[in-house]
Amino acid sequence: MTSDTTLRRLREYIVGPTRFMNLLSVFELGIVDRLRETPDLTAAELGEAVGAKPDAVEQLLFLPVKEGFVAYDEETARYRLDALADVPEADLARARGVMHLVKVTTLRQLYYLTESTRTGTVVGLKELYDAEGTLYDAATGNQDLHDAWLKPMNTVSATIDPWFFANVDVPAGAQVLDVAGNTGQGAIHTYRHKASEGLKVTTFDLPEKEAEALENFRAAGLEEHLSFIGGNVFDTIPEGFDVVMVKHFLDMFDKDDVLRILNGVSASLRPGGEIHVLVPVYPEDVTDADNYNVDFFPAFFIGAAMGQGGPQKVSVYQSLLEQAGFKVTRTLLRDPADIPPDVIPVQALLSATKVA
Repeated sequence: MTSDTTLRRLREYIVGPTRFMNLLSVFELGIVDRLRETPDLTAAELGEAVGAKPDAVEQLLFLPVKEGFVAYDEETARYRLDALADVPEADLARARGVMHLVKVTTLRQLYYLTESTRTGTVVGLKELYDAEGTLYDAATGNQDLHDAWLKPMNTVSATIDPWFFANVDVPAGAQVLDVAGNTGQGAIHTYRHKASEGLKVTTFDLPEKEAEALENFRAAGLEEHLSFIGGNVFDTIPEGFDVVMVKHFLDMFDKDDVLRILNGVSASLRPGGEIHVLVPVYPEDVTDADNYNVDFFPAFFIGAAMGQGGPQKVSVYQSLLEQAGFKVTRTLLRDPADIPPDVIPVQALLSATKVA
C-alpha cells in the first residue's frame, strides 16, 4: 500500500463523523419523509416544510445527492428520493433506529474513548450524565439512553431468536436457566419455542429486574412455567439446571471475566448439562472487509457501554469454554446472507456439554 493510498483511507475516517451526522440530520429534519410524501421539491419548499433555511437544506443535500440516496434535477432545481425510494419503510426504520442509537449512546460518549480505555470506565457517561457504571445502568435513569438503546436491541432479539432456538436442543421437561435474562423476554421466548410438559425456565439477573420480569410472565400467561432468581453472575449462579443459556452477554466483558462467568455456569449445571452461548463474533481473519463487527464493537463497548469487553473470535470462545470444563459440541455462525445488509452484528452459537 502506497503512502497516498494510506492517506486516502485515512481521509475516509476523517470525514466519517460529519458524513454520519449530515445524513442523520436529513432524516431527523424530516426531509426524507417529505420527499417520500411529495417528490420534486425545491430547497425553498423543503426548508419551509421542515423549518430550516433553504441554503442549509441545499448544503445538507449535497452529500445524499453525491451518494445517490437523493436525486437533484439541475434544470428544475428540484429534489426527489433516488436509492432511498426503493428501500421498504420497515427496513429504513430499522436502519434509522440504529443510527439514532449510535448518535445518542455512542457518538457523544466516544469523545472520551481514549480516557475510557485508560481508566476502564465509561468516562463519557460520567461527563455527560453524571452517571457511574455502564450504559445499561445509566439507561435506567435516563430516558434518552433507554429509548435509543432498547428498540434496536429488541429488534436484534426478534430477528436472532428464531435462528437461535431452531439450532438448540432443549430436552422435554428440562430445567433451564437464562443467565442475565434481564426482564424475562428470553425466558418467554424459550418456553414458546421449546414448550414441553414439565419445562421450567428461570431468569437470573439483578434483583431490581424481578418485578418487571414477573409482570412480563403474567402478561404472557406463562407465570406457572417461568420464574426469576435475583443475583449477580460474579457471585453465585443458581445450581441444579439441565440447560443454561447465555445470550447477548459475554461480549460485554474482557476474557478473564468471561472465564469467571463460564466457571460459574459450569458449577450451576448438572453433570452432562448443556450451555448454549449466543454472541456476536469477530471473523478469524479480521481483515475480512464484509464483517463490520470490528468496525463498531471495540469502540462501542470500551467507550460507550462498559469500559471493557467486546466480542472475540469463535476460536477464543471455544477455548474459554474448554478451560471452564466444557466439551464444545457445536459452533455455528449465522449466514450473513440471512442478515439484513444494514445490520452490524454477525452472531455465532456455541453449544457445549459439561464434562462429568
